Amino acid sequence: MPYDIPSRFQQPPAGLSQADRSPVYSSNVAPRLAAGTPIEIIVGLPGLSEGPLLARARALQLPVLISANSLSRWRQCDGGREWAGWRLRQLANAHGLASIMLDSAGFVLASRYRGLPWTVEDYVEGLAAAYPWRLWASLDHCVEPEIARDREEVLDRIARTVRLNIECHARALDAGIVSNFMPVLQGRRPGDYVRCLDGIAHILRPGQTVAIGSTCRRAVHGEDGLLAVFETLDRHLDSTHPLHGFGIKGPALSHLRAFEHRKITVDSSAFSYAARMSALFDGHAKTNHFVADHMERWTERQYARLARPRNGFQSSLPLPLPAEPLPTGWEAAVAAAREEIRALVMDGEISHDQITDAWIAEWAADLLGTA
Repeated sequence: MPYDIPSRFQQPPAGLSQADRSPVYSSNVAPRLAAGTPIEIIVGLPGLSEGPLLARARALQLPVLISANSLSRWRQCDGGREWAGWRLRQLANAHGLASIMLDSAGFVLASRYRGLPWTVEDYVEGLAAAYPWRLWASLDHCVEPEIARDREEVLDRIARTVRLNIECHARALDAGIVSNFMPVLQGRRPGDYVRCLDGIAHILRPGQTVAIGSTCRRAVHGEDGLLAVFETLDRHLDSTHPLHGFGIKGPALSHLRAFEHRKITVDSSAFSYAARMSALFDGHAKTNHFVADHMERWTERQYARLARPRNGFQSSLPLPLPAEPLPTGWEAAVAAAREEIRALVMDGEISHDQITDAWIAEWAADLLGTA
């Protein structure tokens, strides 16, 4: 085990059959994991409810990741659902797992709740400090196209992500859990991740795992593709830092072996989607045991991908972005105002919630007046 589990989390499971507790395929995954691979695959679980899926992860000794939202309590109020704290008793079910990581649920929060329903203090002191996670991820603001619809919003969310990393790190120091804190970088273009990295460079320690966000829907190839992001960060980040990719799809794995000179972990819950499609097309009931079987087969396939000769990947220097029309005096002032405001957000001088279009316009007018 990668850490000592407190006694309160060592209760044995109850109510599960032997079939639920044991792997069912002769090509058992566990020996493959023990042999060591250049990339470690973390299985994303929907939560810690006791049942066949969790039991299978224990039996196979799979490293797992769960979302903070899976441990949330919600209550109905006049305006809809309201966050009401954490279901910490669920953490007792994490016993016996090879390891468990905590994701902050950035995309779910942005798409479903349009923001963070809990504070940094709620997250770090209430949940991250409640269990000896292998790693726990910083809060962040994802920048997928469904969430950040234009370039300005992408840059705004990167600035807010920098600030959240810094605040989570500070809380982690106070709570004594900084050793397993995992900063998260955000970006749309490869250079955006470097911008985010520059903003948190002062809180990084040698050997600390750094996570790459907004990757689960990203194409593998192309100038803004997954490989371009990894290649850019590989050039800018010291080789002592492992990289973790959120939601990386199987076809990318053999390409990521180009970066196996540094430790890489990836997580995915793609098996759940595969199980849903299989149940739909084949007329099966999508039972938890059925999903557990898919999880086992899926994990075996991913390690089989990694066993193949790695796909070629030629590193390339980033091409310069196409020239944009020169901004007018007012447009340049607005752009400068936004950059100054983002710098203040990253420094913690102002809150992003304070920013309005009218305030940006007033700031730009002041810049024009003093030019």
